[in-house]
Amino acid sequence: MKNILLALVLIIGIVLVSFRPHTKTVREPIIPSKTITQVAIVVKDIDKARNAWARLLGVEAPEVSIAEGHFSRPTLYKGEPSDAKANLAFFAMNNLQIELIQPLGGKSTWQDYLDTYGEGIHHIAFAVKGIDGVEKRFEAQGNPTVQRGGWDGGAYSYIDASKDLGCVLELLENYN
Repeated sequence: MKNILLALVLIIGIVLVSFRPHTKTVREPIIPSKTITQVAIVVKDIDKARNAWARLLGVEAPEVSIAEGHFSRPTLYKGEPSDAKANLAFFAMNNLQIELIQPLGGKSTWQDYLDTYGEGIHHIAFAVKGIDGVEKRFEAQGNPTVQRGGWDGGAYSYIDASKDLGCVLELLENYN
């Protein structure tokens, strides 16, 4: 009788556990924003690329600016100081920004991409707050920061998320 009672309790316990509603563990997202801010394309010739995009979109070709290190957040490539520079051109779309990047020298993720893959989509970008903390959260998951830098009023970091997401992510923080 004792064995039957024990077996019955065990069976009831298994049934209760089996039919208990399962709750999903919701984790805090590394990037809370669900909005892609930018898609960037590495190109060999910024003038050719910006004119082609301007024709496609029926707009004026944007001005070209130069990305280079800034004293507030010097450029680091794979953790080492870099004098990387690039020509940049930006198209403001209704829902995101298209960035064209032409590497101009110095060790950079831009030049590595161009040398390895040729022209193409380099990264997708998200706006973040607390960029250093977001970098650390990615690094803790095995997604290293490959390049970081800044400009007057902001910072950027490229995260190599290719093993988990199949792409490079850019974190953008505007301080203003």
